[in-house]
Amino acid sequence: MAIDYLERIPNNVDLAGNRTLQRALEHWQPRFLDWWREMGPTDFLASEPYLRTAISVDRAGWASFGHVKMPDYRWGIFLAEPEPDRRIGFGDEYGKPAWQQVPGELRSTLRRLIVTQGDTEPASVEQQRLLGHTAPSLYDLRNLFQVNVEEGRHLWAMVYLLHAYFGRDGREEAEALLERHSGDADRPRILSTFNEPIADWLSFFMFTFFTDRDGKFQLKSFAESGFDPLARTTRFMLTEEGHHMFVGDSGIARIIRRTVEVMQQVGQDPDRVRAAGAIDLPTIQRYLNFWFSSSLDLFGAESSSNVASYFASGVKGRPDETKFDDHSCRDGAMTIVQPDGKGGITSEEIPLRNAMNEIVRNAYTRECEIGVRRWNGFIAAAGFKAGLALPSSRFRRRQGVWANQPVDPAGNILPEAVWTKGMAEWLPSEADRLFVGSLMQRVTQPGKIAGWIAPPDRGVNELPLDYDYVRLN
Repeated sequence: MAIDYLERIPNNVDLAGNRTLQRALEHWQPRFLDWWREMGPTDFLASEPYLRTAISVDRAGWASFGHVKMPDYRWGIFLAEPEPDRRIGFGDEYGKPAWQQVPGELRSTLRRLIVTQGDTEPASVEQQRLLGHTAPSLYDLRNLFQVNVEEGRHLWAMVYLLHAYFGRDGREEAEALLERHSGDADRPRILSTFNEPIADWLSFFMFTFFTDRDGKFQLKSFAESGFDPLARTTRFMLTEEGHHMFVGDSGIARIIRRTVEVMQQVGQDPDRVRAAGAIDLPTIQRYLNFWFSSSLDLFGAESSSNVASYFASGVKGRPDETKFDDHSCRDGAMTIVQPDGKGGITSEEIPLRNAMNEIVRNAYTRECEIGVRRWNGFIAAAGFKAGLALPSSRFRRRQGVWANQPVDPAGNILPEAVWTKGMAEWLPSEADRLFVGSLMQRVTQPGKIAGWIAPPDRGVNELPLDYDYVRLN
């Protein structure tokens, strides 16, 4: 069946006027829907969550609300409005006109980067597919589904680029995006973090705070790209990514608020807090250690010749490139701290272009610290000194100079045996996960909420908290 491009897929890329692209998407769209039914939120195909749908790029159009069954969601394709006479803002191509087509010499590089970004979008839906069965409220269930459908729309955004600009290779890559699956032993997702299970809502909130924040920084880097369709696509995606991070930030804050309420009643002892049905702060810290360290690796190695090439060629810049003074970075350098192989540390100065991953990772870490300080404010306001902290960026790394190094959360290099014993205390144990899982009891009555999390401060789209955010059928 042909797709009604004016109604079924809202867009501003003239899908109806491009017969070649129409045929490609008519072939791909049924496969996407099959994937959604098989790998998307389980057992909720007939339910009607109250969702925000993008129908245009203006302020009013990208926030159209209404109840809709998720298989009927209008996954649109939108690019931010073009900038007249846009110029490349960094690297050796600085000041030259942005590309409206893919430069031949950069074809494989751009395709690989778009595929890697695109692969993360359905991966997170797959990771979260069972969470609907343990949602602490209809408000949270609705937010989960909003995140899911927007990840699906972001997949459409990347698939559009593959189909529109990369010919047969792009079509094949678009098919493969639906063939890999999170955690699959034979065909896993490309990046390891997107193969981690998300079995409880504490993990979900940590993922949307830390891992989706990595996604924000990656999208902001692509938003600087000299390939203008990619830059415009990711700029619009960023309008939706903010909601995902809000879900994580506010979710963790609500857990902490409930925890400190219980602590005021029973004291700080973690066992007593658990017995009262809340998640103790040490467990929250261990989950934080896990998801922050997992997300750090998504930025890549501290020194990378690939990222230097991306910057030099105008493919991928730094987030908010205009705030920097030097846009060529030919002569600059950055000092990288690394292990010396003897149990200590040393430092090395590397070219600034090679250090782009570390520059962005440092900016990401600073932003994460703001969130942690905000959560600690809730703890302090309740009269407790115990606080949460980001682990060192050296801790539990699998990429870069600190990969597989025996480092504790404070950044200290330890003897192997001490480090191995300590890891059992720094990361969630099986007992932690079983306990958190035991709290995950589904609440479906409007306005009601599970006992391990505080209610939100406000509803969605100025609606009351007892609104019927998901019509369960």
